[in-house]
Amino acid sequence: MSPEILAIIVSYATPLVFAVIGETITEKAGVVNLSLDGSMLLSAMTGFVIGYMTGSLYLAVIAAASIGSIMALTIAFSSIVFRLNQIAVGIVLTLLGTKLAAFLGQDFVRKPGPYVQNLPIPVLEDIPYIGTIIFNQNIMVYSSYLLIIFTFWFIFYTKAGLNLQAIGERPEASFSRGLQVNKLRYLYTGIGGALVGIGGASFSLDVKLGWSDGHVVNFGWISLAIVIFGGWHPIRAAFGCYFFAFLQVFALKLQPILPRLSQVLPIMPFPLMIITLLLINYKTVQNFADKYQFIGNLIKGRAPSAIGTSFWRQ
Repeated sequence: MSPEILAIIVSYATPLVFAVIGETITEKAGVVNLSLDGSMLLSAMTGFVIGYMTGSLYLAVIAAASIGSIMALTIAFSSIVFRLNQIAVGIVLTLLGTKLAAFLGQDFVRKPGPYVQNLPIPVLEDIPYIGTIIFNQNIMVYSSYLLIIFTFWFIFYTKAGLNLQAIGERPEASFSRGLQVNKLRYLYTGIGGALVGIGGASFSLDVKLGWSDGHVVNFGWISLAIVIFGGWHPIRAAFGCYFFAFLQVFALKLQPILPRLSQVLPIMPFPLMIITLLLINYKTVQNFADKYQFIGNLIKGRAPSAIGTSFWRQ
């Protein structure tokens, strides 16, 4: 496969990387943000509209991140304060975000607007093959690389990251150790939601330029599937994003030759997610993973124990 096509795959995966890493952080804290599809749509619309009206990509990304954060924090607030079911609230917000995006963005459909300029990195872009794929991209793509690395380091190698895992696994024990569980859940849910919003903006400002009704439809659900497929691990989840982008681009290339097969490839992450969940829970695979730690780290994945539950002080 040519480096130019691989570069397209990396670029196409960027919105998913932001959304998936954001949702991974949120779920690690014990909150399920099921509003991703509506949140990404509303953020994509907001980012494009703000960019179109102001000419500033910085304001566009900030506005989109704010929308994503507000949507996510609404779920956390409803769960923490009113003890409402996070899944139900997320579905309602998905529908609300979808309809709001269509209504508020109707005057901006298919209008030309700002987009993220390519920013090759000198010297590195000249590296044979790899340079074109990785270092001849834009600031959004470069930021996604750093986000993957930083999130992995933060979650597994810092005290704050261990606290993040603790409040999603055992909030009662975390509280007894002095952690302010609900405040931390607000914090990480807001951060995760902001990343989802940036994912929406990077779609309308980089991958599929402009705005139209249903611009990023189903990408939120795909992101949720990849979080599970990736075992709530930022590195594996990122690979899931790139794999999905590969399937999408591969399907487009095959469309003139095998039109029926090209319709199937883009939905492959869903059955793969189910197969993965079956495998990691199959006893033989579990024993093999326990025996060989490196393989186990790659294939084993488990949802945080307290995910989707409310915590309050008795």
